[in-house]
Amino acid sequence: MAAVLEAARSEGIRIDGRTPGQSALLTPEALEFLAGLHRRFEPGRQARLEARRQRQIAFDAGALPEFRYDTAAIREGNWRVGPLPAALLDRRVEITGPVDPKMVINALNSGAQVYMADFEDSTSPTWANLIGGQRTLCEAVAGTLQFTAVGGKHYALKPSAQQAVLMVRPRGWHLDEKHVLVDGTPMSASLFDLGLFAFHNAHDLAARDRGPYVYLPKLQSMEEASLWDDALAYIEQVLDLPPAQIKVTVLIETLPAAFEMDEILHALRTRIAGLNCGRWDYIFSYIKTFRRHRDRVLPERGQVTMTQPFLKAYSELLVRTCHRRGAHAMGGMAAQIPIAGDDDANARALERVSADKLREVGAGHDGTWVAHPALIPLARTIFDAHMPTPHQQHVSRDDVQVVRDDLIAPPLGSISRAGFDSNVEVCVRYLAAWLDGLGCVPIHWLMEDAATAEIARAQLWQWLHFADDGHAPLRLDDGSPIDSALFDRALIGLPARLAAIEGLSGAARVNEAIALLDELTHDSTLSDFLTLPAYDRID
Repeated sequence: MAAVLEAARSEGIRIDGRTPGQSALLTPEALEFLAGLHRRFEPGRQARLEARRQRQIAFDAGALPEFRYDTAAIREGNWRVGPLPAALLDRRVEITGPVDPKMVINALNSGAQVYMADFEDSTSPTWANLIGGQRTLCEAVAGTLQFTAVGGKHYALKPSAQQAVLMVRPRGWHLDEKHVLVDGTPMSASLFDLGLFAFHNAHDLAARDRGPYVYLPKLQSMEEASLWDDALAYIEQVLDLPPAQIKVTVLIETLPAAFEMDEILHALRTRIAGLNCGRWDYIFSYIKTFRRHRDRVLPERGQVTMTQPFLKAYSELLVRTCHRRGAHAMGGMAAQIPIAGDDDANARALERVSADKLREVGAGHDGTWVAHPALIPLARTIFDAHMPTPHQQHVSRDDVQVVRDDLIAPPLGSISRAGFDSNVEVCVRYLAAWLDGLGCVPIHWLMEDAATAEIARAQLWQWLHFADDGHAPLRLDDGSPIDSALFDRALIGLPARLAAIEGLSGAARVNEAIALLDELTHDSTLSDFLTLPAYDRID
């Protein structure tokens, strides 16, 4: 490893992390490739992040998102994206999760059409997790991945023909990889994740007509999509891959991006396979975009379902836009997990999943996401019954006519004391687990990841800061004010309650999580992402 570190330093690259297996991945050649990505695209990334900041300043001052006047010709033009590869024609059920060996094996063997290996919302980006995840995916692509649990149970991959198609989601443009410094500057986490994966696996995947296939997260504009297109073209050129060999699906999980779906498809038109309704991050983005808009405060998290008018408009516009351009319109995540020991509660949860998947297939979506393998048969049964063809691009949805006000319609609902307390608990439990190295945590029979925790965290900040801005506070449905006293009481009572939970994930870091949530919630400015300040606290 010392040789790798020394070679890296000599070329202006420094690795500030050590974990087993990294020397086989971070070879001098791989580091040179990553450094080339950084030097070429870091200025563009910083420009795009600054554009985000300026846009949010305008929103905070009262501006509203709008369809762009300067790109009307793209929206009105008669163009289509490139043809879809055979492996991505039928994507009716996709599963997503972190990149540890057991998860990767189970997901690839799950019977889903696609497995999205997630370096972003469901992975805590410790250096050990990132390098371990890259090593795991290399072994999965090679077909050699095996895993034996502590109790002795052995996991191995099924034959490749029986595996789900692998897609990889790197971290978003806003994140740095602090362990890799190029010329003294942290590398983009996006380019580290995808660059290292492509360097080691792109040729093997291309030889089997498997891409590489990628999910791109948290884009906010067509310019950010163009930056990705340029970076992917550079990767293809340096690795001697055919142009547009790397295919992508973009998650529409920010409110600004919902106004630029056509433009994002156009920017990536030679390589894009579809758009996805990233509902949880989208809800978080709605809160963040309108954090200073009292007339657009969301009700408690459990009431913000896809039947809310602003979410229904968003999902139906995505279907119409994708099908008009020859791309897939992927549905959102079912975060439920099976409820053991309570058949009635489990049946009610499955009914909610069924209704959601029936809504998606009826709206014209070409596939859907689940968080747990047990939900795959349910989702497949619904899509098989209502989508006998590989996809529904023939469903044009020309009946959908969405205008600006539909996408930002004030939501309906209320905030209960239980809903408020639940947000506090979810934030603390998820943060504690994340700080302890877990990015995907079951809490109250829902699979919580960074996106779902962000909703709870951003809501707490917004609800409380309307009480601190000199105006009357928001109120719970019982008339009680939502103020700092309510928040402090919820925090004070939490350690004793959590101490009673056997096997609590991140139990040793609960107090640290409480302190961080308290700091973030009382801060005068809503932090753009929970994971930014938390990242400084992990190795």
